[in-house]
Amino acid sequence: MNKISLIIKREYITRVRKRSFIIMTIIGPVLFAAFMILPFWLTQLEDSGIKTIGVTEYSDDLRPVSAESSEFKDVIPENENLKFDYLNTIEYDDIENLIEHTDYYGILVIHQNILSQKNGEVELFVKKQPSIGIESHITKSLENFIYDKNLLSINLSPEEIDALKPNIKLKTNKYDKGEFKEQKLVDFKRGIGYAAGFLIYFFIFFFGAQVMRGVVEEKTNRIIEVIITSVRPFQLMMGKISGIALVALTQFIAWVILTVGIYQFVQTNFLRNPVSPQTHEVVANDLMNETVENSDNMTFAENGLENIFDLIHAGEYLYILGIFLFYFIFGYLLYGAMFAAIGSAVDSETDTQQFMLPVTIPLILSLFVLINAITNPEGQLVFWFSLIPFTSPVVMMARIPFNPPVSEVILSMSILVLTFLIITWLAGKIYRIGILMYGKKVTYRELLKWLKYKD
Repeated sequence: MNKISLIIKREYITRVRKRSFIIMTIIGPVLFAAFMILPFWLTQLEDSGIKTIGVTEYSDDLRPVSAESSEFKDVIPENENLKFDYLNTIEYDDIENLIEHTDYYGILVIHQNILSQKNGEVELFVKKQPSIGIESHITKSLENFIYDKNLLSINLSPEEIDALKPNIKLKTNKYDKGEFKEQKLVDFKRGIGYAAGFLIYFFIFFFGAQVMRGVVEEKTNRIIEVIITSVRPFQLMMGKISGIALVALTQFIAWVILTVGIYQFVQTNFLRNPVSPQTHEVVANDLMNETVENSDNMTFAENGLENIFDLIHAGEYLYILGIFLFYFIFGYLLYGAMFAAIGSAVDSETDTQQFMLPVTIPLILSLFVLINAITNPEGQLVFWFSLIPFTSPVVMMARIPFNPPVSEVILSMSILVLTFLIITWLAGKIYRIGILMYGKKVTYRELLKWLKYKD
């Protein structure tokens, strides 16, 4: 056991002192923070100037309608970045000339016949492609105006019109431990599940490959022949896997701390408005014609950090973190043992490709199931993949924020630990023979023979 600890210490110190580790520890949080902040910064940069759109209305025969008599005047609300100028009697053929010789961002052409058509159409003439926000703002404003006008035409008052517009919010109550509990922050939990699953996928792939490359490098340089005189092959394998696991945890913790710090610093000092998690989803909701005001995202935007602290106070945050660390560690150890076995069986990194495919297919498949799990965390497909040990480290993280039955979580953990022990034992048999074998092209049949050798 003392020899394993010495190997762990050697692997850990050697790798954390590498220039590549230090650079990635610094660059990683910068990239993650930039990934979160850059879209909002670009949006603010794009919207920093005031865009003025000229609005002109035409009759069915393309005769211009004066601004004073236009039914659509002041229909589209303005904001701090978007203004509308209602133009007088602009001929349709003069729009191109108007765009070229004025500072208008665009010219919006409204035809009166959209009042009598279910699927009406307006035209926006611009020099540059407008953002989806501008397009959605114009179309939704006109749709609401025409809808209200049609209702008024059947002698309904504005109050009656408002009464006809439903405002429905779905409140989900899930049965848990003998009682129903309201499910809050559903979209936020989905985001947590996806982020946690993807991080586990990334770290397993990244650091598992490091185990394999490290074994191949030591074997190629014949360093392994010297090391193996002092320790048993299984001790060397476990020490190498465990040491790199500690390196992964160290880098992960450093990434979390630095990413949060950079994010908070930039948001506080450089962004005009606080960045809310729902900003990107507002665009998606517009595309899906959903009412943003009634969504859980808007609720999250209004309450912000208070909702996150509610999760922490309720113990959910610590529970999710604990489960994440378990699957993070044992998922890595499971795949790390397989990657170590592959590295010991070959003479160069190019020869690893023939054995990599069976190992990586379940891991890649788990990422696809993770996407499905975000939309339906209680589905049968997700349930079974959250129990299969080769996919459970990634898939189960999508279920954890929604509090699956404890019995299912314990079963998944138990299967993962048991599989890890079996795979480690099998990988140790391959490692013991393959680590000192050179110059021979190893096949799957050869690996099976190694597994049958008695200790």
